[in-house]
Amino acid sequence: MQAFSRVKNLIGEKALNKLQTSSVAVFGVGGVGGFVAEALVRSGIGRIAVFDSDKVDETNLNRQVIATKNTVGLDKVDVIKDRLLSINENLKIETYKVFYLPENANQFDLSGYDYIVDAVDTVSAKLEIISRAKGLNIPVISSMGTAGKLEIEKLKVGFVSDTKGCPLARVMRRELKKRGIDNVKVVYSEESVCAKENTLDRTPPSMIFVPATAGLMIAREVVLDLIKG
Repeated sequence: MQAFSRVKNLIGEKALNKLQTSSVAVFGVGGVGGFVAEALVRSGIGRIAVFDSDKVDETNLNRQVIATKNTVGLDKVDVIKDRLLSINENLKIETYKVFYLPENANQFDLSGYDYIVDAVDTVSAKLEIISRAKGLNIPVISSMGTAGKLEIEKLKVGFVSDTKGCPLARVMRRELKKRGIDNVKVVYSEESVCAKENTLDRTPPSMIFVPATAGLMIAREVVLDLIKG
């Protein structure tokens, strides 16, 4: 396809063919996951599944690639599906409007995917996604906390056991260790949480820069791992 000619020129025809026959499951298509999904499709991934129970909210307009005035109030999985198909009409896409948790995880067969991306916020969901992926011997990468941060240069790729400075990663390290799970690849930030306003608003402060960059970093790791495999 002409759309992916520049991808082929960079990574080669064999690697592009590998991406076009690969499948990725993305859990969460918000600030991080939306950019993951789009970058994967623009890189040539041929099949993708997206899991998210949320609707686009007006508060998403500042940072989520799927959020526009025209999509506020719509289901995120429906919006991302339309967007991704507008990029590659031959894309095979599955959408699941679901809040994935241990209680409903058995309803979904993840064994057919080549890679799994965790871009959700809830610890119990993250642990379930990672545990399922590890149990199936499917590569998985997880997004740690990106809210309240501005410094993209402090984003890093590594194993969760080696993270520092991220409160979410600290919890995940502890809980994964309890489950005997190691070598979990993550994207995380070493930046301290930044918040300029002292208000009673409990909404996590965020701008587009760190979530979007984290999403692109995750997509890059997925692509490079798949073409190396």
